[in-house]
Amino acid sequence: MQNSLPQGFIPVMLTPFKENGEIDFEGLTKLTEFYLEAGAAGLFANCLSSEMYELSEDERIAITKHVVDVANGRVPVVATGTFGGPIAEQAEFAKKIYGTGIQAVIVITSLIATADESDAIFMERMHELLQLTPGVSYGLYECPVPYKRLVSAENLGELAATGRVIYHKDTSLDIENVKAKIAATEGQVFGVYDAYMEHAVASLKAGSAGLSCIQGNFFPELIVWLCNNFNEPTQQDKVQRVQQLLIDTMPVIHYAYPTVAKYYLQKRGFPISLYTRRKVEVLTEVEKANADELLEIVNALSQEIEVASLTFA
Repeated sequence: MQNSLPQGFIPVMLTPFKENGEIDFEGLTKLTEFYLEAGAAGLFANCLSSEMYELSEDERIAITKHVVDVANGRVPVVATGTFGGPIAEQAEFAKKIYGTGIQAVIVITSLIATADESDAIFMERMHELLQLTPGVSYGLYECPVPYKRLVSAENLGELAATGRVIYHKDTSLDIENVKAKIAATEGQVFGVYDAYMEHAVASLKAGSAGLSCIQGNFFPELIVWLCNNFNEPTQQDKVQRVQQLLIDTMPVIHYAYPTVAKYYLQKRGFPISLYTRRKVEVLTEVEKANADELLEIVNALSQEIEVASLTFA
């Protein structure tokens, strides 16, 4: 398996549940295939969108292994593997989830050091984690839960230079910060994947490896198209229209997420329950109507710019 991750769209995967709250593994198979058919370059399993904090340790391993098996080498898979506690304990779980066949174990930056601990402590623990897990490749995710811990460009460059840290999901919301991280890791086997879609095009043009955003759980086809066409001279009008859509639809996308994403997929005809373990806002009739309107807007734009949307039997 390749050492680096590919360029393009890497979805933060949802977890389908049955109405009784159990994981719907048949639904997870269909969802994995959906992302792949849409053109995903990789898959991020066991992430915040997957409701990772509401999964047991065994469930985290099970869904990750399932996604790896379904992907079957077609694209690389990454998955979160650090959930707090002493670094030695985090290292043990990292080795366990790496054993499922993923490309990289994703580190939640805010679970390596607390909000009142310094960057020096964060880096000390990151190096300890690397030492305790020889042969394991890693990525970093500036997850907003339990708090958002941003990694400086300088520290990211140091970690990338080890050859063991190959992925970074950026949530800084700052294009200049993204550019600095890209510059700091230049020449390394490494990719910055941006989560913030208000500057998606700017990030791609600055050299980010791709996008890893929750919008991909609504209309992955458009995100894939953007990753493939952002720099095409003849497509710039269409590129800007997609970028504007991403800006305009932020409120609908984020409210009652991930329930709203499951509702949107239902409206597209995808077989998924609205059951969500994570405690989020209630998906009201008003919010459903907003999601319905978004679907109409996305369908119209997709037709206009000739992006084919997947259909489901």
